[in-house]
Amino acid sequence: MRFFKDLSPAALAAGFVAVLVGFTSSVALVFQAAQAFQATPEQLTSWIWALGLGMGLCSLLPSLILRMPVMVAWSTPGAAVLATAGLAGGFSMAEAVGAFIVSAVLIVLAGATGWFERIMNRIPVEIASALLAGVLAKFGMQAFAAAESDLSLVLVMLLAYLLSRRLAARYAVILTLFAGTAWAALHGQMQWSAVHGGLAVPVYTAPRFSLQALISLALPLFVVTMASQNLPGVAVIRATGYPIPVSRVISMTGGATLLLAPFGGYALNLSAITAAICMGPEAHEDKNKRYTAAAVCGLLYILIGVFGAVVTGLLTAFPKELVACIAGLALLGSICGGMATAFKEEKHREAALVTFLVTLSGVVIAGVGSAFWGVVAGSLALLIQGFRARGA
Repeated sequence: MRFFKDLSPAALAAGFVAVLVGFTSSVALVFQAAQAFQATPEQLTSWIWALGLGMGLCSLLPSLILRMPVMVAWSTPGAAVLATAGLAGGFSMAEAVGAFIVSAVLIVLAGATGWFERIMNRIPVEIASALLAGVLAKFGMQAFAAAESDLSLVLVMLLAYLLSRRLAARYAVILTLFAGTAWAALHGQMQWSAVHGGLAVPVYTAPRFSLQALISLALPLFVVTMASQNLPGVAVIRATGYPIPVSRVISMTGGATLLLAPFGGYALNLSAITAAICMGPEAHEDKNKRYTAAAVCGLLYILIGVFGAVVTGLLTAFPKELVACIAGLALLGSICGGMATAFKEEKHREAALVTFLVTLSGVVIAGVGSAFWGVVAGSLALLIQGFRARGA
């Protein structure tokens, strides 16, 4: 099978790091969102089952079919919106499921009509690259900020990364992860007590539709998923040059959400952070073989879904400083590439800088994240620059 021929240790490492970063960085928000709707422990496990299965299949199958890294994740800002609105509105789990279904239908329509992809096609590659760099730079900064709470671990990982980049560049990420894990284990920082046995069992919740849930849950969930997740996800695809059929993939994520919503699959979307890990040069030196990293990521997500409690415990056993550091170091190549493309052309340089800074700021306005506002600000800068040029 071609997949096994193309697979490499670097791709395996990239897939694992992507799952480690994507899962541990936001699983707490997913738990909070479920608990906001009075989820039982069984329903909480069902959420992990649905999300793991959805992310896994939507990443694995398209990657193998297209031979390109297609990365799908849960909506992290969507979880934040649900956690806040759920507590404020006192919604039941049935009403929440109804809202998930409505949001999923809107995502399917966004993909089927192609309007979202058409808008993205009009954004210059420099703006998209600046958006990518702004999104990823926050993780790069967090890698070094982790030194405040665990200086020795960060120094060991940084030294391992720099040395392996010099001696064995293709395996830099996996060697750095190994060094960090070994250091954490030797110093008793691995939280093995978090690991528990048991398979995840899906729990069906019949949907109930209400106008209040539509306004307070469904529409905000759709908006933040498209603006704060799918938009930077497309930016990663554009910046890395893969001709992925964006509209069809977005429709696929909406359809998967529609099927998994009654079990807790609240929103699936294009990934940005984990996509950059699997689409970057660290995943494989051959661009045409990086799909194997995304496929590995998909397989691991499926395992998370099936073995919910076990895998969740294993991933959350890693110290948060180790996760932050490996994420930032694994993304250095993608950050450099994004910034190089963003500031390459002088005529787009100022607009790209505006996009980068607004995105990096993390500002949230009207519940919509900085990725969307970065594109808005950069596009406005380009528009005004165009008027000024014509006036001159």
